[in-house]
Amino acid sequence: MQNLPATWRCGRFLFDFSKRQRPLVMGILNATPDSFSDGGKFRTPSDAIARAELMIANGADIIDIGGESTRPGAEPVSLQEELDRVLPVIHALKDCGVALSIDTYKSETMCQALKAGVDCINDIWALRQEGAVETVIESDKNEPDKQCGIVLMHMQRDPQTMQFDPDYQDVIGEVKLFLQKRASLLENQGVAKNRIAIDPGFGFGKSLEHNLKMLANFDQFSELGYPVLAGISRKSMLGKLTGRDTNERVAPSVAAAILAADRGARIIRVHDVQETVDSLKIWEAIKG
Repeated sequence: MQNLPATWRCGRFLFDFSKRQRPLVMGILNATPDSFSDGGKFRTPSDAIARAELMIANGADIIDIGGESTRPGAEPVSLQEELDRVLPVIHALKDCGVALSIDTYKSETMCQALKAGVDCINDIWALRQEGAVETVIESDKNEPDKQCGIVLMHMQRDPQTMQFDPDYQDVIGEVKLFLQKRASLLENQGVAKNRIAIDPGFGFGKSLEHNLKMLANFDQFSELGYPVLAGISRKSMLGKLTGRDTNERVAPSVAAAILAADRGARIIRVHDVQETVDSLKIWEAIKG
């Protein structure tokens, strides 16, 4: 197994994993009308900012700001609409004291968000859309002292079709191979390895069986040598297992977060920050 990097460079922040056992908690901030869990709750900038401030007070290390739903079957939104949703929030939060992430696959949104002050690009397409890699490289030239963190996620097909009979011969091996290729491409372009994190993409082109296998064997993704993000919060796999509606999945989400942390997750992306942070404190005390 390769050694994981001791640090993750995330824009203005350098997270030192050698000095912490608890994973970073990334709070989800959906400035959208149609996200699967909390769409429409934080549509205005003032609502979104208040939500972010609450997550920060509850212990979030990163706020992940999204202006376009990527739930199964979601329709894409225009570039301008996405920018109108996220930029006021970024400007308001840029000095909030925690790292800011932009959840987008559009290169122009990445560019504008980086200029506005975000520290990380979280891309479900793993920088495969036109201009995405070039945007990262160009931003490095303009901000050499604040190079952004990058989260590369695996997704089979696209949000409109990804849950139409997802198929793998070996889900762990295929996801690992994809993520390794995407990370290597960036490193070959001069991106430092300690800026790259990977996300196997729970629910993005995976069946319940695939998702469970990935969670049970989550430690295998760390073999690639990058911090691994677990994004399981409130997802349909938890509903299928428990019979609970989306907003009733706090307990299953926390349980999944603990399982992922125990299997090496360095970043956990969640809706319910307070419950996750409190549970991870117990986990950390036992592990320590």
